[in-house]
Amino acid sequence: MFSFKSSRRAVARAAAVVLAGAACAAVMTGSAGAIVDGQDSTRHYPFMVSIPVTGVDDPAFKGVCGGSLIDPRWVLTAAHCVDTRLVTLDGTVRIGSDRKDSGGTVRSVTEKVSHPGYRNGEGSGPNRDDIALIRLDRPVAEKPVRVADEPGRPGTPTRILGFGTVDDAPDPAEWVFPDRLQELDTRRGAVSECAPGYADRTRLCTVSRVPGAMACNGDSGGPQLRQDRKGRWELVGVTSGPGAPGVRCSEGPGLYTSAPAYERWIHEVIGHDG
Repeated sequence: MFSFKSSRRAVARAAAVVLAGAACAAVMTGSAGAIVDGQDSTRHYPFMVSIPVTGVDDPAFKGVCGGSLIDPRWVLTAAHCVDTRLVTLDGTVRIGSDRKDSGGTVRSVTEKVSHPGYRNGEGSGPNRDDIALIRLDRPVAEKPVRVADEPGRPGTPTRILGFGTVDDAPDPAEWVFPDRLQELDTRRGAVSECAPGYADRTRLCTVSRVPGAMACNGDSGGPQLRQDRKGRWELVGVTSGPGAPGVRCSEGPGLYTSAPAYERWIHEVIGHDG
């Protein structure tokens, strides 16, 4: 997650920093606080997906992105998680487990489709049209999450999920990546709560309801959820990056691609699945 620089080598290094989920055994110490200052998942999320990735210029780098099962054969994630300048997908994804490396259902990836308008902010601003779809080789039994009709007004309670680092220390060597899925209660923020030019109709400003907490490196592509009137989860956002330039994860706010804003594109891509 977060911004990338322009040169290919810098981009690869940024990918190692941004998408890190299992980069170094020395910092993989099991479950700690949470996303950053969230908590271990309190419910079962059958639609949660973990997506292993490898650095382009550094094959020794192993990372992770998140995703949401929105159809028995399709996963929604961030476009920068499948950006071939940065990383390559390891070829499989894990669906429906609260553990990053075990449980759930594993499927092979047969296709990945980024939005045609996707642009990486590369440190100068927010990612644009940061949304992508991954097609699985076979349908899964886990129940998909429904894409919400609209994201809700500012102030709407939401929840974010991810396997990203629980510590946003300046030194990546000090980051801690949990095996257990993390969750954090958040809310829809007003456009004015993110930096000017960051939030708009397609990019949701997201504010933590817990002090000093937000999604971080390795949470990219994961879901932002809200509950409908019957208490069922529905998808409103896809983790994209920070809501202001140069902020640490725990300082917030976060920026999420609005899933409802791209519902037509999603249906067009999935509709071609024969």
